[in-house]
Amino acid sequence: MTDAPRRVAFFGSPAFALPVLEAIRAQFEVVLVVAQPDKPVGRGLKLTPPPVAARATELGLPLAQPKKLRGNADFEATLRDSGADVAVTCAYGKILPGSLLTVPRYGFLNTHTSLLPKYRGAAPIQWALIEGERVTGTTIMVTDEGMDTGPVLLQEPLDIDLHWTSVDLSAHLSAQAARLIVDALARVGTLSPTVQDHTLATHARMLEKDDGRVRWTDTASQVYDRYRGVYAWPGTFTTWRGRLLKLNQLHPTGGHGAPGTVLSVSEAGLTVACGEGAVLVATVQPEGKRAMPAADWWRGAGGQLGDPFRADA
Repeated sequence: MTDAPRRVAFFGSPAFALPVLEAIRAQFEVVLVVAQPDKPVGRGLKLTPPPVAARATELGLPLAQPKKLRGNADFEATLRDSGADVAVTCAYGKILPGSLLTVPRYGFLNTHTSLLPKYRGAAPIQWALIEGERVTGTTIMVTDEGMDTGPVLLQEPLDIDLHWTSVDLSAHLSAQAARLIVDALARVGTLSPTVQDHTLATHARMLEKDDGRVRWTDTASQVYDRYRGVYAWPGTFTTWRGRLLKLNQLHPTGGHGAPGTVLSVSEAGLTVACGEGAVLVATVQPEGKRAMPAADWWRGAGGQLGDPFRADA
């Protein structure tokens, strides 16, 4: 953007987007920050701004938190009046109407946490882990009216460490996105967009509560990959004698038996059989109680070797 002032409107909401905002702010003029509206949080349901909105307020940046975008003439005027040359979206959380996309001179760029067209949608980080991917990455794309369907400007892979949870992977992808978007912004107007092959697209839907339930007939690796993917939310859980039990820490180990049965107990935890192999469950959290070592819980619960966990409620 050597021929124009480098003025950026930034659309983002969660903590994931903060490094991206900071990287942009360090090299460009952020003329508007747009985030989701404040939401009730915690037991007291205190109205709380999303992290990006809170940071914008700290920095004294112009902030907008529209409840809706489609048909919102006031917000469209706010974006136009900001004088932004280009807009960037990063985990903003709303699909942009076509009327907004042409307001900035260079349109909208989006940071997406997968190697598009794979894992379009709301939860690419989580599903990449659940599906056992060993490589993911960041895509900088031109935003269109579809869901992650726009042309690709930049793309960079990232190897996934076998010990990373969704929290770990998010942190690495956030840093990668921050670096790549600065590169893309510096070259806006010169990068050649590449149309995605839509026939190769996969969908990473938003997680549901039941995605955290252990499928004991899965292999130990699959159980572990799901645990990594749902780590931040909804967490991993199973059913014990009709009550939910959260499994806070587990990893694959050796063992063989009927899926879901407890094979052995040690101070390290419970060895539980899967469809293939087994997992060692180190800590658990019964309903309404704090997390505790799995072996301590087992003794208190009166468990016997061969007792089964259940995949259904």
